[in-house]
Amino acid sequence: MPYAVLRGLGTYLPARRVTNDELAEMFDTSDEWITTRTGIKERCWAEPGQSTGDLATEAGRRALKSAGLDDGADVGLLVVATTTPDHPCPGTAPDVAARLGLANAAAYDISAVCSGFVYALEAAANAIQAGRVERALVIGAETYSTILSPNDRTTSVIFGDGAGAVVLSCGAADEPGRLLGFDLGSDGTGKDLIQIPAGGSRQRGSGLAAAEDDYYFTMQGKKVFAHAVHRMSDSSLALLKSVGWSADQVGHLVGHQANLRILRAVAEQLGLDTDRAVTNIEKVGNTSAASIPLALADAAAAGAFQPGERMLLTAFGGGLTWGSAALTWPDITPV
Repeated sequence: MPYAVLRGLGTYLPARRVTNDELAEMFDTSDEWITTRTGIKERCWAEPGQSTGDLATEAGRRALKSAGLDDGADVGLLVVATTTPDHPCPGTAPDVAARLGLANAAAYDISAVCSGFVYALEAAANAIQAGRVERALVIGAETYSTILSPNDRTTSVIFGDGAGAVVLSCGAADEPGRLLGFDLGSDGTGKDLIQIPAGGSRQRGSGLAAAEDDYYFTMQGKKVFAHAVHRMSDSSLALLKSVGWSADQVGHLVGHQANLRILRAVAEQLGLDTDRAVTNIEKVGNTSAASIPLALADAAAAGAFQPGERMLLTAFGGGLTWGSAALTWPDITPV
């Protein structure tokens, strides 16, 4: 049986850095207010004309380089996780695949909001394990700055733009980097907690005109906080049981970078020291589907991980959706 192994990791952040002080000039807020509630000090926003596909392409190119691949000719599958596609139709992935030279590769988008990277990772790992492809590229990419309401302080201070990508390929069962298991779930009864109300067939088919703010991202923060802690903790515990790990065997927890308090609460629920929970939210904000690969790359570049170390990834997002992944860390250098 083939096994999916992590071979490369690449990331890309837009050049524009937006500090809390800059946002304080735009909204009725302050650096202290933002930092205390979220743990965020700054985030990156795309330049005018810079799209999700642009960020995804560069992160994908860097992941291929990290994996030692000159081009994407041998990659048979590309999965792009995003909430902010370049167009409602077609998907962003085929264009990114063409730009990366993934000739005739299967390419599609996954829309699971902040859980998207874990969902995409599971889909790519399954394709390798089923023998359908030998190599796959998974990208989480977002330009949330394009869907944030200029009238909503609570969301505008949280989200940032960026992209992270990983290369998976066939490998041995005992090889560092192997993806051992996943736990995914959803609860559509909570769909209203995180959404863009207008622009889809539900609103367009109603025959009713939408308010201007209905085309922007909305989130019920307090309810989302409680759901995120509960779902990520339960999913992580279920996965640990499935792969036969105890919490104290986990080297690092890499959660979706939604909020510093959420990350710490999940670590406490799992019985992990908070210093084993990887965080980079202070530098990049909440980058939705891009947040886990960005956090992995930052920590790996800082030398936080050891090859063979047991890793737990977990995320929660709109839908509602959630998911976790277990793997051992490979000997790779992020680009």
